[in-house]
Amino acid sequence: MDHLTCDLCGAPLLLDAPVRYQVSIQVASAYDPLELTAEDLARDHRAEIAAILRRLEETDPAAAQAEVYATFAFDLCRRCQLQYIQDPLRRAVLRRVVEPRAN
Repeated sequence: MDHLTCDLCGAPLLLDAPVRYQVSIQVASAYDPLELTAEDLARDHRAEIAAILRRLEETDPAAAQAEVYATFAFDLCRRCQLQYIQDPLRRAVLRRVVEPRAN
């Protein structure tokens, strides 16, 4: 993201285009509280937390962070912005790559 070129197609932004578009993507782990049961309350939570902490000590901090949160920022030209808002997850492209072609 240099603000000078489209991060998707590479077109110059500031000289040839009157506007550029910024895309920000935030990926965060979702927590959905579960219904607590008597069995949940009876578990040894201290032991579970200690085990998680031991695993984290052996984990790369960047990898651990990426598991729960990541952000991305991109500059787009008008043409790429239009394509992006029509299909932000690029499902059409993925379908063409994954689906075999009929011969």
